[in-house]
Amino acid sequence: MIQVFKFGGASVKDANGVRNLCKIISLNLDSYLLVVISAMGKTTNALEQLTDAYVEQKDSIAIFEGIKSFHEQILIDLFDDKNHPIFDEIANTFIEIDWILEEEPHPDYDFNYDQIVSVGELISTKIVSAYLNHIGLKSTWLDARSCIHTDNTYREGKVDWEKTLQAIVTQVPNLLLPLQGTGGLITQGFIGGTSENFTTTLGREGSDYTAAIFASCLDCASLTIWKDVPGVLNADPKWFEVTEKIDQLSYQDAIELTYYGATVIHPKTIKPLQNKNITLFVKSFLNPEDTGTEISNKENHLPIPSFIFKVDQVLISIFPKDFSFIVEENLSQIFKLFHDHRVKINTMQNSAISFSVCVDQNEKKVQKLITNLKEQYKVKYNDNMEMVTIRWYDQETINRVTVDKKVLLEVKSRHTCQMVMKGQ
Repeated sequence: MIQVFKFGGASVKDANGVRNLCKIISLNLDSYLLVVISAMGKTTNALEQLTDAYVEQKDSIAIFEGIKSFHEQILIDLFDDKNHPIFDEIANTFIEIDWILEEEPHPDYDFNYDQIVSVGELISTKIVSAYLNHIGLKSTWLDARSCIHTDNTYREGKVDWEKTLQAIVTQVPNLLLPLQGTGGLITQGFIGGTSENFTTTLGREGSDYTAAIFASCLDCASLTIWKDVPGVLNADPKWFEVTEKIDQLSYQDAIELTYYGATVIHPKTIKPLQNKNITLFVKSFLNPEDTGTEISNKENHLPIPSFIFKVDQVLISIFPKDFSFIVEENLSQIFKLFHDHRVKINTMQNSAISFSVCVDQNEKKVQKLITNLKEQYKVKYNDNMEMVTIRWYDQETINRVTVDKKVLLEVKSRHTCQMVMKGQ
């Protein structure tokens, strides 16, 4: 039986995190393990800063040295022998970034981003694989770019499922065969490859999606995502003092929660699992023996209301410049502009003479979008907004989150309420 485990950056933020990951693997040696791992700690953020400095032709040396020093310290803490081959292996991997920084930036920012930021996952998985072998848990390192095939949509690579399935079923089982009861096959989340052998990424926090792709293609019985929380909570503890763990979720509720912005699971993760009826477990890497949350085809709806809180939102309202209505033709043009600027709509509402949407603040994308919209429409917008989505809401839950808030937009369906608001 093949199991897929996914570990995020928080689980490998330091040497102790790597040791704990290896301990969890050692507790699950009764199957073939494919382990998907993100970049270490806040490495992705640091590599994003490095990318910005490179593209803007600013001094990037200090940022890059900080990234290298962070990983070198983890290596020193894990390996007593400084002559262990992993030290040279990591140094050589970082040289890939050195080569990029010596060249002029590519005109496409997103292309630059993917070639640089993807190195974080390559580094983390090489370190973990080397350490597993160092402590006697035989593991094999797999380059995910040889398995996850995408188009050329950099930063949001669209998976070619036919090519990806063929690559995974051809490569992975043969690599796993000698690895039962050991450290397993170690690969990267978040990254893929194009037909021209360039690296793409699958969207921020896309390692969950990577794990789901592998689990789906391999027809696994389950996928386990290891987090620093006890499971799926009904609210983010960063925003709510009192939260409750949800023991069991249906695929439908999980899809809705992730679609509306719940960060515990990447939005694209659930559907590949639902299609193959693969159970998803969300468990704590701090308490690996605990049951966590089970997400499956059981049709029980959420036992308690769940809250998704998003800050740094922009409310955009669009009006005709003349006395006409907002009709299908207008909406078609408007949606095309959102698509062209790759701005995702978090909620929307339309009336006869207006169309309002809430989107994540992104100065580069949103301002260009608004400028284009103004060519054909009258546009008003409010920034620094908050958006709360409540799944299985009632009036009491609405009252709870709107204290001292001015609600500018409210959208309700049978089970979901979304409000865009600002502090009074």
